[in-house]
Amino acid sequence: MSKSLPYSMKDVHYDNAKFRQRSFVKVITQSLLTSNAKHDCLSCSTGKFLALLMIFGLACLMFTHKSTPHSVSQGQAEGIKVNKEVMGISDSGGRFQRFWRKPPRLPPQLPPDEKGSIGNLPHELQNSKWVDRQQRVQKAFIHAWSGYKMYAMGYDELMPLSQRGVDGLGGLGATVVDALDTALIMGADEVVSEAGLWIETHLSDRISKKGQVNLFETTIRVLGGLLSAYHLSGGEQGTNLTHKGPKPTVYLETARNLADRLLLAFTSSPTSIPFSDVVLHDPSAHRAPDGLSSTAEVSTVQLEFNYLSTVSGDPRYSIEAMKVLEHIKDLPKVEGLVPIYISPDSGEFSGENIRLGSRGDSYYEYLIKVWLQQGRNRDGNFTYLYDMYEEAMKGVRHLLVQKSIPNGLVFVGELPYGPKGSFSPKMDHLVCFLPGTLALGATKGLTKEKAMKENLLKFEDLENLKLAEDLAKTCFEMYSATSTGLAPEIAYFHTEEYSEHGLDGGNKNSKFVNDIIIKHADRHNLLRPETVESLFILYRITEDPKYQEWGWQIFEAFEKYTKVDSGGYSSLEDVTVLPPRRRDKMETFFLGETLKYFYLLFGDRSVIPLDKYVFNTEAHPLPIKGS
Repeated sequence: MSKSLPYSMKDVHYDNAKFRQRSFVKVITQSLLTSNAKHDCLSCSTGKFLALLMIFGLACLMFTHKSTPHSVSQGQAEGIKVNKEVMGISDSGGRFQRFWRKPPRLPPQLPPDEKGSIGNLPHELQNSKWVDRQQRVQKAFIHAWSGYKMYAMGYDELMPLSQRGVDGLGGLGATVVDALDTALIMGADEVVSEAGLWIETHLSDRISKKGQVNLFETTIRVLGGLLSAYHLSGGEQGTNLTHKGPKPTVYLETARNLADRLLLAFTSSPTSIPFSDVVLHDPSAHRAPDGLSSTAEVSTVQLEFNYLSTVSGDPRYSIEAMKVLEHIKDLPKVEGLVPIYISPDSGEFSGENIRLGSRGDSYYEYLIKVWLQQGRNRDGNFTYLYDMYEEAMKGVRHLLVQKSIPNGLVFVGELPYGPKGSFSPKMDHLVCFLPGTLALGATKGLTKEKAMKENLLKFEDLENLKLAEDLAKTCFEMYSATSTGLAPEIAYFHTEEYSEHGLDGGNKNSKFVNDIIIKHADRHNLLRPETVESLFILYRITEDPKYQEWGWQIFEAFEKYTKVDSGGYSSLEDVTVLPPRRRDKMETFFLGETLKYFYLLFGDRSVIPLDKYVFNTEAHPLPIKGS
């Protein structure tokens, strides 16, 4: 919302009146009545005669005047209506009033605190702008899907330059399932029909015949996508966004078929920590080659298994998944922070590497989201989740947050050798999930304004919200500092202890070009969603339109440099050079997450409200209990 302008309602009324068109007759009348010569003129007989003659002429004009209708657009007509309301002018009075009150020559000024304006544009024009931009995102989604459908239907991912598909996630058609709820939210009925038909026809057969899959990736993409589609297509009396596609029970039955096999990762382990991989056709479960599981992976399946228990009535899924978080609760931590590896054999953390990037990120995300998912029950047996989250965020602020030089970008670094080792000013793009998570944890999905009015924000919440906004700025500048306007996979930050020369992002016009260091091996862009995710959440919570504008800049860069004419979008090899070389890969999360978050960022805030839904880490919305 724009800030109030530095003047009062009296000024607005004056400005509006100043530019209201006055008739010729009124000008003459007011001139005569205010003239210094009026007394002398009316004191003589000739003057009286002329005055009577003028009054007679005015009466004739008044009863013969016909106003010409003005052609105005809907937006202009509404603007005129707003102006009349501000000035206290009624539409009654017919021809006589229209003669005295003509439409304004200039667009009316809105009151300083009038809601529905951003910057200097009326609400209607702003709405039109963002509706157009949202439609651009929908067109991008259709373009991405058309390339996938044409060259890779049924494969996990599209290689848009080679125009073929590839199975890198177990061969369950991950792009189909990942994209489905995005199509449901966008109202892309044709895509819903095509994806739904493929799932109904092929997916159960694939599940029974395919080999090894990763527990985490399969849960967040395929299981999460099926459950979200179930709800959004009307299952459990859900949103019912469309009547296209199969019955919702098809998605639920397929989800249960998959989850029953994934459960083996939990039940086969000697501890509460699941194995990392499952063979679907056996079925059986196995450790990773090094015997370890990722902390983020084992703690980022609970939203999906909890919701499946809710809608299926089978508590096994939730019980097994929640054992992981209950076990981690009692493990030693460093100010709430945890190493990125954990052993399913011992149940203990392995190593000392602490980071919020890969293998660590979504552990922290799910602490607050699993707690929020419980709805009215969250303050019962689940308070330990919020306590763990709150302690961890204090640890982040104390141990991992620093500022760059020379311009003071706030970033989150790493402790690769634990709290006693050296600090690394390295920040994965993956860490850009954190601003959104911090904001969500602060207001619990409410707008900041509402949370403050209801006195729901503690001091720690305000601290986290401030950090969220600072980090979102940094994540955006990771885009702006490069030649393409797209962020690298990993960035380092210039500090008093760390600097490297000749490794900037290439955009010399960026104020922060010397704050951000991008090594050659880290310059690729995988079409990731994390920054857009945080912009979406922060816009919903703060209602600050700058997050929409930042998102639009990023979207335009994706359109300019990653779009493939024949269909689909491609990852990039190097975001710091023009033109960038393409990588020939469209990740499933581009349709499942990135474009979905763009669409929601530019759209109505009532769609998938944050106090009624939690998004899993693959952007599949699941309803909060009782909402």
